[in-house]
Amino acid sequence: MINQTDIADLILKRLVNESTKLSSMFAQSQSSIGYFYLDELLPVELANTLYNAFPHSTEMVLKKSWRENKYIAAQMDQYNPLLEATIYAFQDPRVVSQISKICTIESLYPDHHLYNGGISLMQQGQYLNPHLDNSHDKDRQKWRALNLLYYTTPDWQLSNGGNLELWPNGVKQSPTVIHSKFNRLVVMATHNNSWHSVSPLHDTLVNRTCVSNYYFSDSPIKTSDRFHVTSFRGRPEQPLLDLILRADIKLRTAIRWFFKKGIIKNKHIYKK
Repeated sequence: MINQTDIADLILKRLVNESTKLSSMFAQSQSSIGYFYLDELLPVELANTLYNAFPHSTEMVLKKSWRENKYIAAQMDQYNPLLEATIYAFQDPRVVSQISKICTIESLYPDHHLYNGGISLMQQGQYLNPHLDNSHDKDRQKWRALNLLYYTTPDWQLSNGGNLELWPNGVKQSPTVIHSKFNRLVVMATHNNSWHSVSPLHDTLVNRTCVSNYYFSDSPIKTSDRFHVTSFRGRPEQPLLDLILRADIKLRTAIRWFFKKGIIKNKHIYKK
């Protein structure tokens, strides 16, 4: 059976072979929200096997609120070992080093705890509103630097929704839409202006599945970055919800000034 090192070898080979193109893509977008994407990351047969290894939604945790509606999981020893092997293949030191070179970001560290990483599954009607990821790791020691998203649903169509949206000019403007295409890796920068979302799924009975990782750094990507909690906003067509969510940001930020790690312990962590 293919193992974590084998998968890391495959990822590294694709990153190295396409490094010039990927570096250019990231550099051209770096002034707003830096990102690159790489198609055909893994052999198709392996990518299909990975999709089929995803657990049923009933075996995952449903996160449903005005902010988001999706299924997530981080306790990877409860699921098919191929999922864990793939997640940690992205944390192979060689893969981390190559992505560091592509994005010209020094001192990158993978997150073995899978703090808000792991796997996710979305079904018809589910979504993730525009948001900023929490600025730090679970211990508030390092800065969140990169978000790695690997999409695994075969034949996923742009018209299905469930696509990554980047809001480089703020949530009042139109987003840049990145198709959540099968076997595509997206790497995006995380900082105080990297608003992003997942468009609502529609017209599909197929699950939209994703493997996700975060890399952290000793310093923020932008010198202007400051600590912030995970911050959600309403979409342009949701002005009332946007007001509510902006008030929610202020309240939760105030709480975190007094309780550095929050009042409720974040359970989205892999406890080995």
